[in-house]
Amino acid sequence: MTISKSRNCLLLAVVAILAGCGKQERMEAVQFAKTLKEKQVNFVSANALEKDFVSGARAWCGGITTNGAGKGAELDQNSAVAAELAKSAVAISAQLSQVRQAIDSQSLKEEYPQSVRAQLTTQLTKRQRSLQDLRALLEQSAPQFLEYRRNKAYTGDTYPDGIGKLDALLQAYKPPDDVVGTALAGLKEKYSLSDSEI
Repeated sequence: MTISKSRNCLLLAVVAILAGCGKQERMEAVQFAKTLKEKQVNFVSANALEKDFVSGARAWCGGITTNGAGKGAELDQNSAVAAELAKSAVAISAQLSQVRQAIDSQSLKEEYPQSVRAQLTTQLTKRQRSLQDLRALLEQSAPQFLEYRRNKAYTGDTYPDGIGKLDALLQAYKPPDDVVGTALAGLKEKYSLSDSEI
């Protein structure tokens, strides 16, 4: 009788512990999902800005690689455009950085939420690196347009080396995915989270 009672108590203790672990994991998932939902607006905004930035940069860059950097006032204008585009890349990267920092600051102990966070961090970091590469080429090209203006022998039909590299990067650039929305949907599905919980 005593052994049977001991086994029942042990079984109940194990069930309680397992239920507690599941509850802890779900609470962690809810908190993480709330953070993702809060940052989703910023992320969607950064995506829209990035698409506009790449579209505008492609058109501008394509015109230069086709026709050359131009002469006189055109060179001043191209220098100013390169500088403005570089600032846009910095602003978009800063928005992504805020999203990434909010995700990284989550205290996650459970395997699935940790794997979601790791994937998000990797994808956001990769995008920020791409934006940094574009920014660096734009910042490198801006003063070169002005140097062409000072060069009396310049005929207007060539362009800075960085513009050719920039054009290649922009042509290969893929539009950003809604990785935050996908991660949020994954958490909601795995833990059966309702909209009212997050």
